[in-house]
Amino acid sequence: MKVIPKPKILPWTKLALIATATALLGACSQVQSQSPQPIKIDGSSTVYPITKTVAETFNAMTKAPVNVTVGFSGTGGGFKKFCAGETDINDASRPIQTDEMAACKQAGVAYIELPVAFDAITVVVNPENDWVDRLTVAELQKIWEPEAQRQITQWNQVRESFPQKPLNLYGPGTDSGTFDYFTEAIVGEAGSSRSDYTASEDDEILAQGVNQDPNALGYFGLAYYEAIPDKLKAIAVDSGKGAVFPSRQTVENAEYQPLTRPLFIYVNAAAAQKNPALAEFVAFYLENAPEIVSSVGYIPLPEEGYHLANVHFFQHKVGTVFDGKVEFNLTLGELLRKQKKF
Repeated sequence: MKVIPKPKILPWTKLALIATATALLGACSQVQSQSPQPIKIDGSSTVYPITKTVAETFNAMTKAPVNVTVGFSGTGGGFKKFCAGETDINDASRPIQTDEMAACKQAGVAYIELPVAFDAITVVVNPENDWVDRLTVAELQKIWEPEAQRQITQWNQVRESFPQKPLNLYGPGTDSGTFDYFTEAIVGEAGSSRSDYTASEDDEILAQGVNQDPNALGYFGLAYYEAIPDKLKAIAVDSGKGAVFPSRQTVENAEYQPLTRPLFIYVNAAAAQKNPALAEFVAFYLENAPEIVSSVGYIPLPEEGYHLANVHFFQHKVGTVFDGKVEFNLTLGELLRKQKKF
């Protein structure tokens, strides 16, 4: 990943507010022990670079380091742990789904939904690929739909002008939020995909696979492309209004559709009340997210977006504004309006 800039140090006034809010959140809990309680985080490999960097920076700037573990088992895999009460935060590259909402409710796990960034799911090929620089949504569907399994195996079957070379596919596993979002946006149904491809919940493995295979095509979060742009070739996507490359500008201008999406962290509300270190960590996350999000290759929210997320967290607003559904073509402005209606 890129070298991150030095994050903002919270002014004493903000530190005082956070300390006060943390004390209020912990008012109903037992007296805090001398050593900070650990924080367990899992979920999306897409959000992982952001959260991992936040955790490292948080501990580098605190007098009493906290044991923060950050893993990635995919958004869906992470929600299974989160709704079982095994983790404090779930990184998510899509909103929580209805079955996950039900699982959390049954287990008595209330959650606070906090958007932290925007992403552009990036379709990539090997740099040696000199025959494709753009693909239509229809062509992507032709490649990835279930009917393509063991049928669409050559590049010239996607477009006649392409060479007769093997089409080797790389993509997220079925527990990935990127898999859910991409299949619903491109194929039309979440989870509806061919399965004869190299799958991994680790986007770095997918990026390396495409880099080492001249006939490869894959997809994953923008940050994993931005980390090694000289070793991968991004493909422009045409949804009917012309081919558009993924970038901060095309996301902010709502041009890169339908593969633009918000990224989230979901915080266990009860854990945030009982563990002051967790409340401080989330406050630090939201305060420093703009710089860290940019540094790892994603698109930060407008300042108002982080302000609203901070208000929701300290006002303890539990639940989701997405009702278990993914919304495509969501813009930064529309996300802000959703946050205001929370």
